[in-house]
Amino acid sequence: MSISPKPRRWLILIPLALGAAGLMMLAKSRPLPQQAPATESARPVRVLEVPRTQVVPRAIGHGYVQPYRVWEAVVEVTGKLIYRHPELNKGALLQAGTEILRIDPTDYELALQRAKTDLASTRAQLDENAQRERNTRASLRIEQDALALSEKEFARKANLVKQGTVSRSDYDQEQRSLLGQRQSVQGQTNALNLIPAERALLQAQLARQEAQLETAKRDLERTVISLPFTARIAKVNADERQFVRQGEILVEADGISRAEIDAQIPLQRARALVRSEQMLDTAQGDESVRQTLGLSAKVWLRGDAGDVSWDARFSRVSDTLDPKTRTVGFIVEVDKPYADVVPGIRPPLVKGFFVDVELKGKPLPNRVVVPRLALHAGNVYLMDENKRLRIQPVEAELLESTFAVIADGLSGGETLVLSDLSPAIEGMLLAPQTDDDASMRLLADANAAGEAP
Repeated sequence: MSISPKPRRWLILIPLALGAAGLMMLAKSRPLPQQAPATESARPVRVLEVPRTQVVPRAIGHGYVQPYRVWEAVVEVTGKLIYRHPELNKGALLQAGTEILRIDPTDYELALQRAKTDLASTRAQLDENAQRERNTRASLRIEQDALALSEKEFARKANLVKQGTVSRSDYDQEQRSLLGQRQSVQGQTNALNLIPAERALLQAQLARQEAQLETAKRDLERTVISLPFTARIAKVNADERQFVRQGEILVEADGISRAEIDAQIPLQRARALVRSEQMLDTAQGDESVRQTLGLSAKVWLRGDAGDVSWDARFSRVSDTLDPKTRTVGFIVEVDKPYADVVPGIRPPLVKGFFVDVELKGKPLPNRVVVPRLALHAGNVYLMDENKRLRIQPVEAELLESTFAVIADGLSGGETLVLSDLSPAIEGMLLAPQTDDDASMRLLADANAAGEAP
């Protein structure tokens, strides 16, 4: 007889129940976790003490070098060129007074001789006029004396006619003689009256011929073309034996005693330099305005071999504002741009160089300055005495490329946070580290002691 397996299946549940009971006992006997107290970590930041110092506004502009003086040899007389200076070529440096071209002077020498001859002829006619006047006056006096005698004789014969001692025919003859004498006097008087008019005509003719003589002299002088100042030849349009006409430009030359640069500076930077829009509008070249602005300038030429600089002088503000770039031109001058040339190291400041122009304004004393990067949407980050962050609103008086001058919100001496905190939470704990290098750079930039960018 066999035994059924069904009654033994419940035996499997016994170990499962025992295991579950053991897990429950272990869970109840485990100790609860302990909660650790909260701790605050400090954020490392770079800081510096906000200084008060002298600020020198500075702006950098760019422009092309142009000669201060440009001369064009314009033909003033027509003729054939008979001489051209052997070194008259583009790029040549020639001294002041050098004869560079000469036009055939033959026609102008003949014109000068004609003018001299005509002038001498007119002067001779004036001398003749003066002598004729003297002669006429003398003749007039003689005729007047003869008239007086005739009148006396006529009066005597008139009395004799009344007495019957002289015939009527003799009386009439004396009267005709008296009238003839009066006619002679009148003729001399008329001749004398015409002499001043003739003299005035000759004097006008003399003045015209003197002017013609001066014109002939000037035309003869204009056949020689010389440099008015030491210059570098920029353009030549003349060959020997070429026929030239009045008004043609044969040579263009650039003066080398002075160069100028029209440096384009953004309008905002220009206002920072002059500190007044009105002064910007009137700074056109008046010496008193230049002294009031007190701008100093330096010109920089950048190159692979190194940067070269020239001391410059602010001259005037350009008359127009570029509407596209919103820049205004500050024109500066450099004296002796060809001086102190060192081949391969220091070139002359020649026309066409693209240069940087550094302009510095009048110093602003005792200003609060901060690095430009320390500004955050009108605020700066400060560290208080508890080493916690304080967000301080400020108002900038002047914004330079590397620093800002603060007009309101800081008084100097505060601890400025340089690090860019993200997020920046008011009251957060800070771990400061003083950045001496940043402080030195800030003072150098504010005093314009750093190198031009």
